[in-house]
Amino acid sequence: MSTDFAAQRATMVESQVRVADVTDYALQDAMRIVPREALLPPDVAYLAYADVEVAYAPGRCLLKPRDVAKLLQAVRPQPGERALAIAAPYAAAVLAAMGLTVTRLDEGDLTALDDVWDVIVCEGAVSSVPAAWCASLHLFGRLAVVVRSGQIGRAELYLRSERDVGRRDLFDCAPPIMAGFEPKPAFTF
Repeated sequence: MSTDFAAQRATMVESQVRVADVTDYALQDAMRIVPREALLPPDVAYLAYADVEVAYAPGRCLLKPRDVAKLLQAVRPQPGERALAIAAPYAAAVLAAMGLTVTRLDEGDLTALDDVWDVIVCEGAVSSVPAAWCASLHLFGRLAVVVRSGQIGRAELYLRSERDVGRRDLFDCAPPIMAGFEPKPAFTF
């Protein structure tokens, strides 16, 4: 029996994305066509449209559809902008479908950035945002990431202005912390 992934994509948008106040029609349309299942190992592809984080590689997960949709809506992606997707294969595919020029950064040092970007998005949680990520935002650039140090994380939006980088809390969520971005142990007596 084959799985009707197209029907599952449509249901995902209607039952997880739109109901979460994701009102960007271009984003909804892109999520309706990007095959999320193609980014997962075959043995977990059936989970592509479930309301769960799904591991696609060791220490890496796709965010829940609702969470990635809310992150992407927060950065207000515009066709023609340059985007960096850090450990974010699904977000990368959705942004590309929306007309952005997307570079994926999946391996190696995920904090070593050597360019500036209009949009940076990360699909994994981090215990703290690397300074290099904020430093790599173009003027008026936006970074969306989940910061998590305990049981619950918080999606945050960083905005570069002419003077500094500001931060705004978006919503609570609890994706796993990406490998290599765990909290650093504190020294105690």
